[in-house]
Amino acid sequence: MEIQFARSARSTVGLEWEVAIVDRTTGELAPIADRVLEILDARSEGGRHPSITSELLTNTVELVSGVHERVAGAVADLEGQLAEVRSVIDELGEYEVVCSGSHPFSQWYDQHLTDKPRYHKLIERTRWWGRNMMIWGIHVHVGIEERDKALPILDGLLAYLPHLQALSASSPFWAGVETGYASNRALMFQQLPTAGLPYSLPDWAAYERFVDDLVRTGVIEDHTEVRWDIRPSPRWGTVEVRVCDGVSTAWEIAAIGALVQCLVEWMSTRLDDGEKLTVLQPWYVRENKWRAARYGMDARIITDVAGTERLVADDLHDLITTLVPISLRLGCAAELQQLRTMLDGGASYQRQLRVAEESGGDLTAVVAHLARELREGLSPE
Repeated sequence: MEIQFARSARSTVGLEWEVAIVDRTTGELAPIADRVLEILDARSEGGRHPSITSELLTNTVELVSGVHERVAGAVADLEGQLAEVRSVIDELGEYEVVCSGSHPFSQWYDQHLTDKPRYHKLIERTRWWGRNMMIWGIHVHVGIEERDKALPILDGLLAYLPHLQALSASSPFWAGVETGYASNRALMFQQLPTAGLPYSLPDWAAYERFVDDLVRTGVIEDHTEVRWDIRPSPRWGTVEVRVCDGVSTAWEIAAIGALVQCLVEWMSTRLDDGEKLTVLQPWYVRENKWRAARYGMDARIITDVAGTERLVADDLHDLITTLVPISLRLGCAAELQQLRTMLDGGASYQRQLRVAEESGGDLTAVVAHLARELREGLSPE
């Protein structure tokens, strides 16, 4: 099976942001995305909004940026789309928009499936696990100018998967329970048959054989159904980082987007120089994912093939310094430095836990907190 990898300008960036709609009074998820999209489509030229789409559940809309050279442009694109969604939500009058990796207390059996054949097929196959996918994330696409760089860069990025997961962790609650995990979403999502960590494949031909195997055996219909935490995206000519939980402020998306863009460009430059990228053993990668999901910013991760362990926050501080020259070249230096503010101020899961404790365990207060962050922003200063 031949899979074409689209031409893409090097290290260009695109962002996707999944947001949930909740009832303003109860905090419960609200199944009105179809109404919101109908209104947005009616206001759009050609009868369909070019960037705001549906998702698996009718409580969710996805905002999709265009292709940008700079992270700031992609984030501004998303902010404009969020303003469009909010204008409809505010007109309807009873709802709010939130973003986190999970909803603190809504139940899966109360949610409605978006009426699309591929979603019905997914749920028919995955049943209980699929119906439990009340999860939201952000995805970062970075352009790869040469197809044969995509898989080496993917392998190299796996060493930084726990950094991204810890920074974005925002799903400490699930169906009303405090799970003890910073990112319960990470472990829920990997229950789907083609989700989770990618396999290490030596070249593009091996990737094509892998996809062909899955198609021939009825696992998937095409490569878009390979839902790895980090994957090649042939249609767009990108590497797509999907491991991150949803975050509720635009500046945090900007910081995470800058980190991913810089990492990809850094690795691409090293490949140009003939350097071999560090690729951790698969069992280290798997352990790092679990540690970051469990402990978030307090995780001690494995940083090299020798098994050196380090606090992820400390490793992030040094990584930011390493990437400064790349960020200056890409025009995202300010966004990259905002990672230090994230490290100092705490990730979303930490803020949610703090609000829950201060409110005596009232999880509706956590939903209100998430809505407030998304509406008002959380200052990066």
